[in-house]
Amino acid sequence: MTERPAKVWVNGEFYGHIAPLDRGLAYGDGLFATMRIVQGKIAFLSAHLERLTQGAKRLGFSWSPSLNLVTQLKHLAKTEVTGCLKLLLSRGTGGRGYAAPETCVITEVISLHAIPSHYSIWQQTGISLTCSPIKLSQQPRLAGIKHLNRLEQVLIKSETLLVGYEDWLVIDGLDNIVESSMANLFFVADKHVVTPSISHSGVAGVMREQVIYALIEAGYDVEARPIAYSHLCRYQHVFMTNSLVGILDINNVDDIHFTHADFTHEIRRALHLTL
Repeated sequence: MTERPAKVWVNGEFYGHIAPLDRGLAYGDGLFATMRIVQGKIAFLSAHLERLTQGAKRLGFSWSPSLNLVTQLKHLAKTEVTGCLKLLLSRGTGGRGYAAPETCVITEVISLHAIPSHYSIWQQTGISLTCSPIKLSQQPRLAGIKHLNRLEQVLIKSETLLVGYEDWLVIDGLDNIVESSMANLFFVADKHVVTPSISHSGVAGVMREQVIYALIEAGYDVEARPIAYSHLCRYQHVFMTNSLVGILDINNVDDIHFTHADFTHEIRRALHLTL
C-alpha cells in the first residue's frame, strides 16, 4: 500500500516557503517533536511542547508555543482519528557561517503523517534487535535533545538489517547501550527496571518519561544508568518506547532471548497506546 503524502504547514501557511538559507537546512540548527494523534487529540501535548521549549533553550534560542500554534495543532489533530503530527523548529535565517544571529525569527514547520501500519503488528508480536555496527558519539551538550542533526541515525538506518530483525540496537564508543535506532529502551530484572542514561548521547523521549512515571506508580524500582552490551544476559525482559509505537516488547537482541513482561500490556492500555 502506498503511503499517503504528508501535509505540511510552514509558519501556519499550507505548503509555505522555507528560506534557502534557513539554518535548519544549512546546519541542522533546530529540533523537532513527533506526536501521536489518538482519537482526534494529541497525546502528551504539553510534555512535547515543554521538551521543545527546554531544547531550544539548550541550543541557545528562546521559543515558546504561541496560542495560534497550539490552536492549529489541536485543530489538525481533530481532523484525524489516528496519525502523527511532527513539529519542527529551526533558528531561521541569519548569522555569519556557523555563528548564530543575535536575534532570530523561528521557523515552525508542522507536518501530518500516517502511522506505519506494521506498528500495530509489532505491538502484538514484539520485535528483534541486532547491534548496529555504527556507534553513537558522545556530546553531553546535545544529549537528550531531539535536534535536527540526525546523520548518525541516517547512517544507522542505511545499513541493511539481517533477515529476522526489525531494528538496530545502538551502543556508544564505550560499548554501553544507548537506544534503538528509533526508540528508548528499558531492561527488567524482577521488580527493578533500568533505562540507559542519556547524559552523553541519545534522545530523552517523551514516552520514556511517561512510562517511567507509570512504572513508579505501579511499584517498580526505576533507575537510569549506563548498561553495558555485555550485561544483556542479566535481564529477563526488554521493551522499547517512542511516541508512535508506544511500547514494544523485545523478543531478542542478537542471540540473547527475552520473555515479554506482564506489565507492558497494562501500561500500554493505561496510557492509551494500543494501535
